[in-house]
Amino acid sequence: MIAAEYVLPLRWADDRGLDELVEYLERLCSVIDVTVVDGSGPDLFRRHAAAFPPTVRHLPVQPWPGCNGKVAGVMTGLHAARHDRVVIADDDVRYTPQTLGQVVELLEHADVVSPQNHFSPRPWHARWDTGRILLNRALGGDFPGTLAVRRRTLLDAGGYDGDVLFENLELIRTVRAAGGRHLAAPGLFVERRPPTARHFAGQRVRQAYDSFAQPTRLAAELFILPTLLVIAARSPRRLPLLALASMVVAELGRRRAGGRRVFPATSALWAPLWLLERGICSWLAVGQRLRGGVRYSDGRLARAGTSLGVLRAKHRIARDASA
Repeated sequence: MIAAEYVLPLRWADDRGLDELVEYLERLCSVIDVTVVDGSGPDLFRRHAAAFPPTVRHLPVQPWPGCNGKVAGVMTGLHAARHDRVVIADDDVRYTPQTLGQVVELLEHADVVSPQNHFSPRPWHARWDTGRILLNRALGGDFPGTLAVRRRTLLDAGGYDGDVLFENLELIRTVRAAGGRHLAAPGLFVERRPPTARHFAGQRVRQAYDSFAQPTRLAAELFILPTLLVIAARSPRRLPLLALASMVVAELGRRRAGGRRVFPATSALWAPLWLLERGICSWLAVGQRLRGGVRYSDGRLARAGTSLGVLRAKHRIARDASA
């Protein structure tokens, strides 16, 4: 058994993927302690309790400040965890025993570790979104649907903000602000099941809104659409060159840290489509911001994340107050 905890925050409106998730949890339980924090409705909660393997610890979500239910689920799981090393994963993430062991081992050298997700299987919309993954890999790093974290480091920091949209970035920044080390592992590949095409379409603006947590990135993304319109009006023959340039950058991301093992050779061809999507959705996200924030659950979230500088100042003040 791996000496770590696997925390899965769950909030479902239906059980279409239950059988496959149960099979995955059965495999997990043979190698790691598993805690599912379930924010689904009462009927679904009872159904899950009956379906999950008996070795899965199945808990309700405990209150946590903020409107982001996933943060509440993660913090519930961290408080209940039986180990200091914790793997947090969305319900569509699929580790193998090998990748679980690798990500837990990396916590010997860091307080939070971010591996690299890749889609399997790959319907058309997963290939489209892989364009985003490859560009992120080339230009800095991608944010996966899973992290490994030192429980004590995050709890000593007071947990992380539940009123932001980009919760994984907020967790990483909180650990760093508290003096912990973040380790990106672009060569540690963890499968992720793609959403339905309908769910994918519904997430486009929300994902663009995440960039409000990274102002430099947001400015670059807002620049995409006006640039394309100007070029299309003045020199449309240059548009194919821009598309080619984006594919070259994406291909660099595919080749980084052994990415060719999991990203097919055609993956970079989808980069221009994703860039066009982001150029449009960034402006739609600005419209959401002007209306009070992006829609989330039954309300709106105005903030995508907290800057690292603000978090460091907050933790410095807290340390000085306790000294």
